[in-house]
Amino acid sequence: MGIKKLLRTFKLLRDQPLHDQASVHETAVVDPGCEIGKGTKIWHFSHVIKGSRIGRDCNIGQNVVIGPDVTIGNRVKIQNNVSVYDGVTLEDGVFCGPSMVFTNVYNPRSYIPRKTELRKTLVREGASLGANSTIVCGNTIGRFAFVGAGAVVIRDVPDYAMAAGNPAKIKGWMCRCGVRLHFEDGRAVCGSCGLKYQQTDNRVSEL
Repeated sequence: MGIKKLLRTFKLLRDQPLHDQASVHETAVVDPGCEIGKGTKIWHFSHVIKGSRIGRDCNIGQNVVIGPDVTIGNRVKIQNNVSVYDGVTLEDGVFCGPSMVFTNVYNPRSYIPRKTELRKTLVREGASLGANSTIVCGNTIGRFAFVGAGAVVIRDVPDYAMAAGNPAKIKGWMCRCGVRLHFEDGRAVCGSCGLKYQQTDNRVSEL
């Protein structure tokens, strides 16, 4: 049996609830029992493992692995060569840059099974994770936070924070539109979209 015929046969055997307006490339694999939302696109050689749920209008790049039992919100973009493991949750509007890394076990050993010791990672609404960044398990990335390329995150990143370096440290604050904020007397106005923010006790919130 040729590879194209084999791929067509495999697609006919899949019984997952794909929305009729979702798009899955013929080389991608979506296990039975997964949910794929309207308008979502899954590209070449990606694999969505059993029990995973992907919302609407997401873009899943090439060579991406998701699951098992992972929940991804709406309008999420995952670039090429990213693995989203069990224990990771991505809320709406999250961006995962090319080849960024999640972990789900803190102290792995090849000869010691630790499947019951997964540490959960939550990436909250609108956060961006730069190319080749690493998110060590057990941490939360706040709403609209921005993790720089190559950063290694070993602790929580608060809402709107810009974190960079190894280990990642807070270098500033970002508007939800992705423009850096400049505070005076605890207040900032985005120079691009005009949203207003306040800073209190090293935390930032919208006004």
